[in-house]
Amino acid sequence: MGTATTMSDVWKSQIPLLEEGQVLSRDEFERRYHAMPKHIRVELIEGVVHFASPRGFNAHGYPASRLIGWSGFYVAHTPGVDGAANATVRLDLTNEPQPDSVLIIRPEYGGQVRISADDYLEEAPDLIIEVAGSSVSRDLGPKFRAYARCGVREYLVWRTHDEAIDWFVLRDGAFVPLLPDAAGIVRSDVFPGLWLDRTAALRHDAKALLATVQLGLQSPEHTRFVAELEARRTA
Repeated sequence: MGTATTMSDVWKSQIPLLEEGQVLSRDEFERRYHAMPKHIRVELIEGVVHFASPRGFNAHGYPASRLIGWSGFYVAHTPGVDGAANATVRLDLTNEPQPDSVLIIRPEYGGQVRISADDYLEEAPDLIIEVAGSSVSRDLGPKFRAYARCGVREYLVWRTHDEAIDWFVLRDGAFVPLLPDAAGIVRSDVFPGLWLDRTAALRHDAKALLATVQLGLQSPEHTRFVAELEARRTA
């Protein structure tokens, strides 16, 4: 027995499909995206449509899970800070990425993002995290420029093929590298206490990775940050 055709099916059949390299406005991108199969992951970067390539375990999935766990541990101990994986972000009228992970200061704690009525992030997240294998030229090319221009405050990129991690902070409208301290630890400017042991991350030492961020959570700067967030909280 066949399935009855709904008006929604007819409407979707009349919408052109997204194609790699198309140049579209964000509104038109969303219109076509909503008509695509749900499992398809597509981004709009500087007005250009990009499809995600297949993602390997070692090249993407495993390092992404490590960074999500690391940032999630920080979120669990920092009221007013939240995170999301693979959430669509409406950055501006020509950019709608779907980063591997983001950290935000929630709007009610004075953060710069908004959560729209249809449940998308709008404006720039405070920290964007990308795991870049085959996508490194895009993540450190047009995405890098768009994120800086739109006001993303920090940007972390794990280049898995190069076995390297870059962490940038926005200063005077441009990304500059966050440099490690004498112990090799990189410390967030935006999220005090969010400390990264790059060596531990690159050797996939989850225990050492979490031990380092736990030290950051015990630091005086993290204590001050939590107090500042609470003071900024709106009813």
